[in-house]
Amino acid sequence: MAHISTETSDVELIHQLRAGHQDALTVLYGRYGSLVYTVALKLLKQPTDAEDLTQEIFLNFWKQDKFDPSRAALSTYLCVIARTRALNRISSHSSRQRSLQRLQHSALDRTSVTPLETASQTEQRETLQKALTQLPAQHRQILELNFYQGLSHADIAKQLQMPLGTVKTRARQGLTQLRQQLGDAVT
Repeated sequence: MAHISTETSDVELIHQLRAGHQDALTVLYGRYGSLVYTVALKLLKQPTDAEDLTQEIFLNFWKQDKFDPSRAALSTYLCVIARTRALNRISSHSSRQRSLQRLQHSALDRTSVTPLETASQTEQRETLQKALTQLPAQHRQILELNFYQGLSHADIAKQLQMPLGTVKTRARQGLTQLRQQLGDAVT
């Protein structure tokens, strides 16, 4: 086993981490954990959220081999990741809050639904479901995760382990295909 100390360079620690030496992660966390936490806390405003995000970032860093030490300093990379993920969480939370408020207002505005409205809504849901099944699986999966499970594009990218740009492109393509299939069927 290679000797790991607090004086070991970031590049060497990363090589050791990729070789399976978990102690290297401990040293890297000790070196950069408070920096990542500070960035996360500044944006998220909640210590527990910042702690969770910090641990998630280091866990993902350990599991995924995406960092290239020849392109940037590790501290810069980790700060960018922390900022991006914190902003994604804020955006996702805001989006969920807006959706919840819309649902609550809708429920207050419509205390009773007529049988005709219920039948119309059921028909629209069935039409949408049928149209979704006609989409390519890669588009359908992303749209279902986004709309039915409420996941943000960033969360979907993480869950499906694909680049965020790919998720956004496939979602846009899927929505375009749905619009073409549905036309005026669902308003």
